[in-house]
Amino acid sequence: METWLRLTMAAGIFALMIGLETLIPRRKAHIDRQQRWPINLGLAAVNMLLMRVSIGGMAYLAADYAQTLGVGLLNWLDAAPALSMLVTLFWLDLAIYWQHVASHHLPIIWRLHQVHHSDLAIDATTAVRFHPLEILLSMVYKTLCIILIGANPLAVVVFEIILNGAATFNHSNIHIPTQLEQALRWLLITPDLHRIHHSTLPEETNSNYGFSVVFWDKLFKTYRPEPQQAQTTMPIGLPALRLATELSFVRLLQLPFKALR
Repeated sequence: METWLRLTMAAGIFALMIGLETLIPRRKAHIDRQQRWPINLGLAAVNMLLMRVSIGGMAYLAADYAQTLGVGLLNWLDAAPALSMLVTLFWLDLAIYWQHVASHHLPIIWRLHQVHHSDLAIDATTAVRFHPLEILLSMVYKTLCIILIGANPLAVVVFEIILNGAATFNHSNIHIPTQLEQALRWLLITPDLHRIHHSTLPEETNSNYGFSVVFWDKLFKTYRPEPQQAQTTMPIGLPALRLATELSFVRLLQLPFKALR
């Protein structure tokens, strides 16, 4: 049930962002969607199938297991449901922030994560452009964090919905009026903020790691409000791959096992 709820919410938000990108784009597309979308959506399909037949439900099951056996900090403290819900959301949000930081600074994880950054444009489909091994690794890491804190099972479902929705939103190529965007970024990672993270400049790529709120980036000094170049023209992707044509589906799967020149 929780899987279908997450998928339904994710599909609805994805459809909304795709529609808005068509109506009010932030950047002019310089790469045809027909060139990028089959690859990005193909990776999404493979990842969904892989998770479906392997460990896709592990996060919720781990939370339910921890609650049943009284495992984890919140269960040991017998925290009230409302407090347990709130702490779980904050804890998982922080955990994903540090996972993202690690994926940029630990070479073995960066080899997987570079698949995400190899996209030469950025839109809602970029949010699902991940190597299958990174998806599996992320789920294992998330599950360990859930058991450690004794996460609230309902909060885990809510967090997964927020994670998918926020990632789709902040990768989207939608134009948000300046005043509204400036107001939103006091709390949220907006598309303009996250686009900086996909810049070809290393100092910009290594910033704005948050996926939903800006709090962690500001707290840990990784927040960057503006790029060096204009949002509408700044180059996107990995410099080592920008001279090549869009990577094929097979080459993306092979990318972590090849050295970038």
